[in-house]
Amino acid sequence: MSKQNTNEKFKTMIGGQALIEGIMMRGPEKDAVVVRGKDGLTTEVTERKLPKPGSVATWPLIRGVVNFFSAQMVGIKALLRSADLSPEEYSETEKPSKLDLWLEKKLGSEKFQKGLLYAAAVLGIGFSVVLFFLLPMVIGGFFDRWVKSNIGVNLIEGAVRMIIFMAYMYLISKMKDMKRLFSYHGAEHKTIRCYEAKLPLTVENVRQQTRLHPRCGTSFLLVIMLLSILIFSIASSVLLVVAPGLAAMQGTFLYRLIMIAYKLLLLPLVVAIGYEINRFVGRHDNWFTRILTAPGMWFQNFTTNEPDDSMIEVAITALEAVLPQQEGADQW
Repeated sequence: MSKQNTNEKFKTMIGGQALIEGIMMRGPEKDAVVVRGKDGLTTEVTERKLPKPGSVATWPLIRGVVNFFSAQMVGIKALLRSADLSPEEYSETEKPSKLDLWLEKKLGSEKFQKGLLYAAAVLGIGFSVVLFFLLPMVIGGFFDRWVKSNIGVNLIEGAVRMIIFMAYMYLISKMKDMKRLFSYHGAEHKTIRCYEAKLPLTVENVRQQTRLHPRCGTSFLLVIMLLSILIFSIASSVLLVVAPGLAAMQGTFLYRLIMIAYKLLLLPLVVAIGYEINRFVGRHDNWFTRILTAPGMWFQNFTTNEPDDSMIEVAITALEAVLPQQEGADQW
C-alpha cells in the first residue's frame, strides 16, 4: 500500500491532468503534454500566457472563475492533442465528415480548430451544469409542495446532486478506458507528491508515494457540490427576505423557474469560493485543512488507480518539462 511522506513541507503550484495514454502538467511558466505512442514518449511544451500581476483577472474570487474556464480550455485542447498522439491514431481511423471539411474550408484550419475547441468547452461545461446542477434543481423544486422550509428544499436538492455526482463517477470508473485514465491520474498525483517531498524523481521514489492529493481537480468538483448546498441555502433565504412576495408563490411553476435561474446565476460565485478554498488547502497542511480536504481525499480512491512504471515515467517526464528555471519559483 502506498504511504504518504509525513515530512512533506514544500507545496508546489504545479498541477496536472490525465490524458489519453499521457499526462499534461501545468507549471508557473510552461505547460507540457507527454503521451506514450508507438515510438515512445512525445513531449510538447508551450509557454503559459499568464494575466498581468495586479490585473482584474488576478483579484480574489474573480481569479477563480478566470482560472476555471482557462483550465477547461487548456485541458480540452490537451485531451484532443493526446488523442492525435496516442497509439489508437484516432485522426487516421476516422475520416472527417462533409460538415467538417466544409467548416474547415470556410473558416480555415486554425479558426476551425479554435472553433472546435470552444464548442467542446461550452458543451462540456453545459453538460456538467445540466447534469449536476439544473437536474437536481428541477427534482428538488418539486418537493416545495410538501417541504415549506427553504433550507429543507436546498438540502434535498443537494442530496440529489451528490447522488447523481457519485453515481456518475462510480459508473465511469468501471469503464475499461477510464480505469487506465484514472491510473494516469494516480501517476500524476504520486509524481507531484514525490516532488513536494523533495525526493529525486525516480520511478522507485514516485511509486512509494500516495496517489491522493489535496489539490485534485475531482476533489475540487466535490467541494463545489458541497459548497453549493451552503451558498444556495443562504442566498435563497436572503432572496425570500428581500422579496417577501416570492414566498407566497412557493409551489408554483414560476417560483421554481425564478429559483432555478437565481441559483444558476450564483454558480460563478460557488466556483470562485471553491477555488479560493482549494488554493488555501494547497498552501497549508494542518488539522483544519485536513478536515476540509478529507471528503475530496476519500473520493480520490474512486478517481485514481495505482499506475504502472510506464505511466510513472510519463508523469516524471511531464513534471520535469515544466519545472521553473529558478528553483522554488513554483512554490505556493
